[in-house]
Amino acid sequence: MRCPFCGEDQNKVLDSRDSDEGKAIRRRRECEKCERRFTTYERAAPEALPLVIKSDGRRQEFDREKVLRGLRRACEKRPGVGQSDLDRLVDEVERVMGARGEREVPSADIGELVMKLLKDLDHIAYVRYASVYRDFQDPEDFKQAVESLKGQGDETPKPPRER
Repeated sequence: MRCPFCGEDQNKVLDSRDSDEGKAIRRRRECEKCERRFTTYERAAPEALPLVIKSDGRRQEFDREKVLRGLRRACEKRPGVGQSDLDRLVDEVERVMGARGEREVPSADIGELVMKLLKDLDHIAYVRYASVYRDFQDPEDFKQAVESLKGQGDETPKPPRER
């Protein structure tokens, strides 16, 4: 593990504990060169994740961080959507993709799964993500996305908007 401050790879672990319901290990470290402290989160890499087939035919490994970046953008300033929610969503994507048992999966399948899971998490984030993923070109595209949310049986009242 390299120090994020000075780049040295010699450090010591000060504390280790389970994090994120046992799915990761949180380690508090101290760099032996600059003596600054930092935290790392370690999780086992899924062994059976398929390669992702991009729309242009390229193949690449599944990139958890890339999916998280897109989700963070979609959920920016959304109350009630935390990092742990996004981590669980990506965990579910990895689980489903691994369970398919296929060596390669089209990126469109991953995008559709992310949208399905995001729709259950936060409707506004879903529309934001869909607008980028599906490359909305006009207001009608947004209208159709919002219409798809209606009839889902979401009976929870929305809080009044602050002005």
